[in-house]
Amino acid sequence: MMDKGGKYDRKGNGGMHGKPMFKKKICKFCTQKSEPDYKNPDQLRRFTTERGKILPARITGCCAKHQRKLTAEIKKARVLAYLPFEKPW
Repeated sequence: MMDKGGKYDRKGNGGMHGKPMFKKKICKFCTQKSEPDYKNPDQLRRFTTERGKILPARITGCCAKHQRKLTAEIKKARVLAYLPFEKPW
């Protein structure tokens, strides 16, 4: 909420009534009607960090069902050497 000076509220959220503004992320697998697959490492690589960590659902926007399946498929791809466990420095 803006005060008289045109600045945002004390919390600095920028939203109305102190609520933070955010855009709801949509699950890519639900919209494309596809499933994560361990045989497609390029697709899985987008859901890992530069160091090789699996990104959480709050960042990727995946639903709970696809996040669980995505994690299992990434781990399966790592065991079969399609994806590295950790990238070298």
